[in-house]
Amino acid sequence: MTRRTAMQIAASAAASQALRAAPYQPSPSNLKARQWFQDARFGLFIHWGVYSVLGKGEWVMNNDKMSSAAYEKLPPQFNPVKYDAAAWVALAKAAGQKYITITSKHHDGFAMWGTKKNKWNIVDATPYKRDVLKPLAEECRRQGLKLFFYHSHLDWRHTDYFPRGRTGLHSGRPESGDFNRYLDFMDAQLEELLTGYGELGGIWFDGIWDRKGADWRLRKTYDMIHRLQPHALVGNNHHLAPFEGEDFQMFEKDLPGQNTAGFNEESKIGALPLETCETINVAWGYNSTDKKFKSAKQLVHYLVKAAGMNANFLLNVGPRPDGTIQEEFASRLKEIGGWLAKNGESVYGTRGGPITPRPWGVTTQKGKTVYAHVLDWPDPLLVIPSFGKSLKSARMLVGGTSVPVKPVDGGWLLTLPASGRDGMDTVVAMETA
Repeated sequence: MTRRTAMQIAASAAASQALRAAPYQPSPSNLKARQWFQDARFGLFIHWGVYSVLGKGEWVMNNDKMSSAAYEKLPPQFNPVKYDAAAWVALAKAAGQKYITITSKHHDGFAMWGTKKNKWNIVDATPYKRDVLKPLAEECRRQGLKLFFYHSHLDWRHTDYFPRGRTGLHSGRPESGDFNRYLDFMDAQLEELLTGYGELGGIWFDGIWDRKGADWRLRKTYDMIHRLQPHALVGNNHHLAPFEGEDFQMFEKDLPGQNTAGFNEESKIGALPLETCETINVAWGYNSTDKKFKSAKQLVHYLVKAAGMNANFLLNVGPRPDGTIQEEFASRLKEIGGWLAKNGESVYGTRGGPITPRPWGVTTQKGKTVYAHVLDWPDPLLVIPSFGKSLKSARMLVGGTSVPVKPVDGGWLLTLPASGRDGMDTVVAMETA
């Protein structure tokens, strides 16, 4: 290598490092996408992969201490001949959802598209021999939904994922590897997704909690995404405060600021758009024995509580290995969609507040209208605390029945008509000056 060449390489590396160190400046199209994202409020999460064959959830390789050799027996059994992308997107639309986030690659490293970077993918390793992401991307465009790809940072099978993290320790990989080479592989797979599937809503990362102290080269990856698709939103389920280059902040199985699930002890609410994700039963991936289904009412409550805290709700389903979505999921999604068909004005396009959550429920707001979501209040009289604006009138959102308003110390007293109560969520639209 000549001295000049070495100097050029060093200068190029320094310039690249300076770019990554510079504050992230989102593009105008990215800022517009952030606004769309916040207005959308409700999305469908899909965890699907070869793990569904065993019907024990997406963590089965780790939980059952499976070796890579044992796990490699699953793809030949994965043949989702009943997969219908159009039906999946139609179900999301019926639920009132505006976007879909699907696992392109989970922690087992198995690609749900025909990646050219290895043979560990649905096209080369299964009898199905087809890409399932391509038809989903096409259907989302046709039916008017945006598509996000969930992509795992960690990989229980890749030999260059080294040093090991705290999961996937029984795969039988050699005790050696080049972590930067693994990250190059991961970025190359992401580039396939970003250049081969049309305009994406964004990338939903997960897994760096497996190796908290590692240099994941996040900014380099994020910059590549924003270079290839400037509008695309980047989020990362790292359970930490947002990093430079991220466009929204997520909370796993908890509302923003809460930590009932134990994942979000370090997740302080930042200034980015927010999203919370939750399951209909317990598992993310298909689990044939998991019958702990939340009711449609519970899920509507979660949705409006998220909106009241200025967050989106990403609700998960885990399809079966044949490509079908079980009826317990589909029926609940349709029930939520029925409620949103009548009450969507109080969710879509709103922002949280202006009143902080109360025992009776939450509020959302849009323009001069504040929506009180009365989730748990048996009495006809409801006190609304003052929120810095004068209240002109109130009405039931469904039916438009006038709600009497009386000023009281510190706020207003509403008298809710018995005939207009909703068993899931009674919404009162309050007009302000």
